[in-house]
Amino acid sequence: MFPPKWIPSAIHWENFVHAWTIQSFNTFLKNSLIVTILCNIGQLISSSLVAYGFARFRFRGRNALFMILLATMMIPWDVTMIPLYMEFNMLGWINTLKPLIVPAWFGSPFFIFLLRQFLLTVPRELEESANIDGASAFTTYLTIFVPLMVPSLILVSVFNMMDTWNDYLGPLVFLNDASKYTLTLGLAQFRGMFGVDMTSIMAVTTIICIPPLVVFFLAQRHIVQGIANTGIK
Repeated sequence: MFPPKWIPSAIHWENFVHAWTIQSFNTFLKNSLIVTILCNIGQLISSSLVAYGFARFRFRGRNALFMILLATMMIPWDVTMIPLYMEFNMLGWINTLKPLIVPAWFGSPFFIFLLRQFLLTVPRELEESANIDGASAFTTYLTIFVPLMVPSLILVSVFNMMDTWNDYLGPLVFLNDASKYTLTLGLAQFRGMFGVDMTSIMAVTTIICIPPLVVFFLAQRHIVQGIANTGIK
């Protein structure tokens, strides 16, 4: 037997074209982009606003509410899957992209914690000077804290994009129609009852991996800065 070749002698580009066109991957790509972009926007807005409230406002029960929020991170998604399905079914959202998008607009405990830890490091004098100038709390959030949070927001955006782009279980549970499938579900279509088209799977997997890699390399400087800023008191 001949040993496997680690470096192929020739790249068969036609395999990529065939794998991409044999299924409706243009539709799957559109659905994945819609879900990823809208989830990113929702996470950035909701998580930053909630983190701003926990970090900069003093109210009774703030620490208790924050501990309850963090405690929800210990609940696995598998436990909430059936209640979520029943809820979305009552709303008529099954077989739509809404179950994949709407929850992101209510924030994520991990991202809220990440942004809150950074906001706690911002000197309160900046906020007090804005209040003296007559700025409201929301204006202070937009003009002072959002620009300061840019590295942390980029970090949140990259993490959320990786999670949403590669999500398989969520679309599998909530989507039934092939026209609503995302890339991960479309990739699973190559696994048939009588065999697995490994060539097409590997070709499409290579294409799917390109956007996260590009985003990561473009944002890696901000990712490191965001992690460093979060850990500095």
